[in-house]
Amino acid sequence: MALESIKQKMQALNLKAEEAESKNEELTAKVKGLEQENLAKEQEITSLSHRNQLLESEVEKLEEVMKDLKGKGGDVTIISAQNESLQRKLQLMEDEAEETDKTMRETNDKLRQTDIKAGHYERKVQALEESRDQWETKYEEMAKKYKDAQKALEDFQHEMEGL
Repeated sequence: MALESIKQKMQALNLKAEEAESKNEELTAKVKGLEQENLAKEQEITSLSHRNQLLESEVEKLEEVMKDLKGKGGDVTIISAQNESLQRKLQLMEDEAEETDKTMRETNDKLRQTDIKAGHYERKVQALEESRDQWETKYEEMAKKYKDAQKALEDFQHEMEGL
């Protein structure tokens, strides 16, 4: 019995050894599967890390572009405001130029009228001076005739007194 009991124990140990070996093979296969899965995950992590770096780089570039565009947008706003200001100034200057032209035309018209009046008055003055000169000449002639007549009268009175 002892032999049989040893045989049974040996068979039980063989069975356990086979089960352990089977379990070992199963676990080894599982470990290999997990190692392959782990390797695939590591490769995926590496790939995703690389992709993440590329995306971060792209984000930085886009942020710079956006910053530039915002800066340019601010510049455009400033330029637009300056343009509007310059347009208003230009309009004011054009209005002022039109007003100045109008004033200049009115002044030129008044100057022409004044020149015409001045010419008219110069002719009147010249005519009056000629008339004055004629009157002065007549006056001098009349004064001379008066003196001559007075002298003739005095001479006549002296002759009459002498008679």
